[in-house]
Amino acid sequence: MMETSTLLRTPLHAAHEALQARIVPFAGYEMPVSYAGLTEEHQAVRSRAGMFDVSHMAEFELHGPDACALIQWITTNNAAALADGQVQYSCMPNGEGGIVDDLLVYRFHAERWMLVVNASNHEKDWNWILEQVERNPWDVQIFDRSSDWALIAVQGPEAAGLVAGLCDAPSPEGLAYYTFREGTVAGVPAILSATGYTGAGGLELYVPAQDAEHVWNALLALDIPPCGLGARDTLRLEAGFCLYGNDIDDTTSPIAAGLGWITRFNKDFIDRERFEAEKAIGSPQVLRGFKMLERGIPRQGYPIVDEAGNVIGRVTSGTMSPTLGYGIAMGYVDAAHAGLGNQVGIQVRQRSLAAEVVKPGFLPKKG
Repeated sequence: MMETSTLLRTPLHAAHEALQARIVPFAGYEMPVSYAGLTEEHQAVRSRAGMFDVSHMAEFELHGPDACALIQWITTNNAAALADGQVQYSCMPNGEGGIVDDLLVYRFHAERWMLVVNASNHEKDWNWILEQVERNPWDVQIFDRSSDWALIAVQGPEAAGLVAGLCDAPSPEGLAYYTFREGTVAGVPAILSATGYTGAGGLELYVPAQDAEHVWNALLALDIPPCGLGARDTLRLEAGFCLYGNDIDDTTSPIAAGLGWITRFNKDFIDRERFEAEKAIGSPQVLRGFKMLERGIPRQGYPIVDEAGNVIGRVTSGTMSPTLGYGIAMGYVDAAHAGLGNQVGIQVRQRSLAAEVVKPGFLPKKG
């Protein structure tokens, strides 16, 4: 674990300390893991609204006539299908059948795009993209804007309505899922994006770093409770969203990870032929969801076993679902045992506890 003195801080660090948040190291930053408590924060987002500081995420802007061509080559999804003001979930293959990172792709216009990547992969992603540019004669400029932006995710069924009172017209309540617009929040220039990582609906607000605390305090004044990384993790797991470093990484393919829906073979991209072949023959192991049928909490790294006790996979993410009241997990399992509805065992403290194989995503998602 890194020493605290080596960790970075977001523009909202002082606000977290003032609210007596529990701070932990995460992705090279000092980040709030909880305020009032994980369960309370989780339920606030599911029932009404909550907000998260996710300013540790990294933002790269791409400018120039070949910006889309670069994105098409380095990502699996079809960025050419985006219109101005639309967002796309995608991933970057690493040329060896794994994933450099998953990311969001924003199209402002034909010659201005933004990529939002994971904080833990900031430097790796930046270097990877530059390496691809050096190999190809694209007319594109790339800018690391990560230190310019703060990012506040306001999530929950009432989030957009609450934020609307701080915004100029048109209301962000009218934003379709995975679209965005530029406007103001609490008088501050912002990008308002109908995206998030909770499955509960809401907005993500990109604001200038120097104005982050002003916007944060305006949201607090609306009685939107601050939430930490703990609740963000249980919310995303209930929604079935992958976490880089757990459910996907440099060794997992998007096909095995159930991300075939963002892997488009109607264009050329890194690892296209490899993934197309894998899709045709099937992956030896695939990512599935698991619903515990016995009392127990599945955790990352726990073995998944068959009836005879043979190891057939491993848990990559797991928790006790605050909403459902039972253990849930995601993990990779041998394809022969991956049929939905199959029963497997998850070894919890040397005991094999029954679990049902399900699709990742344990609650209906709200846009």
